[in-house]
Amino acid sequence: MMTEARGAVPGYICTMSESVSPQFLGRDDVNDIVSIIRDDARDFGTDFHSTAARGDAIFTWDYSRTREGLGKLYEKAKTSQWNGSTDLDWSIDVDIEQVAREMSGAVNFFQQRMTDVEGSPVKNWGDKEWLQFQMEAFNWRMSQFLHGEQGALLCTGKIVVTTPWIDAKYYAASQVMDEARHVEVFARYLDTKLDGHYPVNANLQLLINDVLGDSRWDMTYMGMQIMIEGLALAAFGFMHHVTQEPLLKQLLRYVMSDEARHVAFGVLSLQEYYQGLSAAELRERQEFAFEAAIRMRDRLMMQAVWERMGIDRKVITETMFKLREQGGNPFQAALFSKIVPNCKKLGLLDAGDGWLRDRFTEIGVIEYEDAMNTGEEYEMLDLVAADRAS
Repeated sequence: MMTEARGAVPGYICTMSESVSPQFLGRDDVNDIVSIIRDDARDFGTDFHSTAARGDAIFTWDYSRTREGLGKLYEKAKTSQWNGSTDLDWSIDVDIEQVAREMSGAVNFFQQRMTDVEGSPVKNWGDKEWLQFQMEAFNWRMSQFLHGEQGALLCTGKIVVTTPWIDAKYYAASQVMDEARHVEVFARYLDTKLDGHYPVNANLQLLINDVLGDSRWDMTYMGMQIMIEGLALAAFGFMHHVTQEPLLKQLLRYVMSDEARHVAFGVLSLQEYYQGLSAAELRERQEFAFEAAIRMRDRLMMQAVWERMGIDRKVITETMFKLREQGGNPFQAALFSKIVPNCKKLGLLDAGDGWLRDRFTEIGVIEYEDAMNTGEEYEMLDLVAADRAS
């Protein structure tokens, strides 16, 4: 069955295969510990992983530049390119223990709360154990940044192919170069400054698989540009604020400059497109956004790190849930500070009966709804231009 592609330019009919929407979580209870552990234990191979990428390649014969916001973003992208080989000082020696101490100091409230949970497996941990944990957690975060950037590289390539607007194709093409550069610099940092990689987190890879596997072009925007990139931007911002390690700080400055544009690209594109969707179609997008948020929440449990520290995955997952019952994890919730306001700007938070607002309230992230959305923020984060001006 073929359908007219929504969002195509007036007067131009393109065909798109009937949408194939993958099952995200496959469970009714998003807090089911058995399912969370089962998903986390999935193996995606040591050399490569293949997954279906669905969606028709869309040609547009209208080359008019009619979307001013996307045009402005594209011009900014062209002048903000940087070279990971020459703009970063790779001769800097990295003191991993010092970086870990900075991270540990920034989340000591979390460490204390973990210690106080009834039956906590870290109750007897001292400074030595927490320092080792933060070293492992730093390696894990950088590894997931790397894997996430490769996911963004593939998803953005798909956006170039499947988006129906020429302005969006132009900008997405520039983002492909950004993502290749991000994969390059994170891989080089891990290979030359840290000791080995962690494999991709299963929740991250499952989300990327679902984003690539959905044939609707806007779902790729939603899953990658809004959800994955939005959480990554918040995580980069936290790490950039905490660390004083000069190479990492500069690397994150430049990556954040790109990422803010990427999220803004998603906001600008989807804001226009969602205005023409029906209530039922918007509800599908709300459910998609929430299920992606749950994947990202479960990813942040870092079971692989705890296991390397000698703690069983089931035990630490149960401990994390006890922590949530006591009022949540402010550090993890803060990582959604970019996602919630962007969903609000897209009209998803209160569409229909406010279903997404209720779900975000349940997982403790609704407080960020009035934080600055990235559509307004990206010019403030153009750190490459600031450095060149100075």
